[in-house]
Amino acid sequence: MKNLLLIVPATLIVGIASAQQAFVLEGDLSKLKATYEKAYMSYYAGGESHRDSAEITNGKFTFKGYITDPVMANVFIKAKAEPGKPIPAINMRRDGYSIFVEGSKMSLTAVDSMANATVKGSKAHNDYLKWKDANKLEDARMSELNKKYNEYYRAKNENGMNEIEKEMDAVSAVMKGNNMKFLEANTSSPIALFVLGRIAGYDINAEEVEPLFNKLPEAVRKGSGGTEMAAKIEIAKKTGVGVMANEFVQNDTVGKPVALSSFRGKYVLIDFWASWCGPCRQENPNVVTAYKKFNAKGFEVLGVSLDQPNAKEKWLKAIHDDKLTWTQVSDLQYWKNAVAVQYGIQAIPQNFLIDPSGKIVAKNLRGEELQKKLGEIFNM
Repeated sequence: MKNLLLIVPATLIVGIASAQQAFVLEGDLSKLKATYEKAYMSYYAGGESHRDSAEITNGKFTFKGYITDPVMANVFIKAKAEPGKPIPAINMRRDGYSIFVEGSKMSLTAVDSMANATVKGSKAHNDYLKWKDANKLEDARMSELNKKYNEYYRAKNENGMNEIEKEMDAVSAVMKGNNMKFLEANTSSPIALFVLGRIAGYDINAEEVEPLFNKLPEAVRKGSGGTEMAAKIEIAKKTGVGVMANEFVQNDTVGKPVALSSFRGKYVLIDFWASWCGPCRQENPNVVTAYKKFNAKGFEVLGVSLDQPNAKEKWLKAIHDDKLTWTQVSDLQYWKNAVAVQYGIQAIPQNFLIDPSGKIVAKNLRGEELQKKLGEIFNM
């Protein structure tokens, strides 16, 4: 089950051109009963996050900027505090809205809440709404399953969690089919790369994704978003099952350089994780169990942590608390960890199982899947 991950906090750049384009987004909140004082906007473009704010006057606000490609932006509003009352907390379900921004003049009009708004002036957003409609049943079902999974998690009901994970996988498969159909019928859409990104997921299958990418118009493929996707596909080709694992060297917890090649002759699991990653910490006991069971047979683990700068103590504490007795390396550069970038890591936990010759023989073995695979390898 691969839905429970922490994903790199940046959405895929969605592009059809590389030239700078000006955009204007005018917001109208005049239909809302409450009074709002400030609007905020955030999006990812050009390799970095962008944040902006605007004063709300008479229920109106305006954002202006420049983008190279249509991008998904999140806009949310902050209510004005009333005398003698606490400042209202921002409720993203009520006060936020996701909009595809493109190089044009656009308007956003809230109806009965910010979450229920209409947008004009953006073809990309119109296509996005069509895409959402194609997945609305599956989105609703996935929301229900997530809620149920959290209930089982709090109750520590492992069997219940496993059953929900199976249902999530089935729903994800249906959504992927929906996305394939949408992309096939809308290859020239300004959200084509966004949809392709949903099909590709965090663990790109180059054999599946590259043919779809090549069907997109040249302007899309040559835009900044297309260039980014092409680079991800190339990395996926170099980190797929059956290819030799890329060599790397990174320092361990005491500053000693450790090379992947130093594990040659053994099966080694390259395990990408971080102390701040909840799903990773959940998965660690499974890796510990597999290590204890198969280490004497020739199985090793090499942990690669995406911990943040100046957070070495948190990294070391997590290693100690989770009883991770194998080699750990990190450059403490968060999502920019050099090895993570080299291996195209977009979500954690992720892992690669390398055979004694240095070849990748499996990827993202979690839970019982890891022990099952190792049992086959070592005839246990």
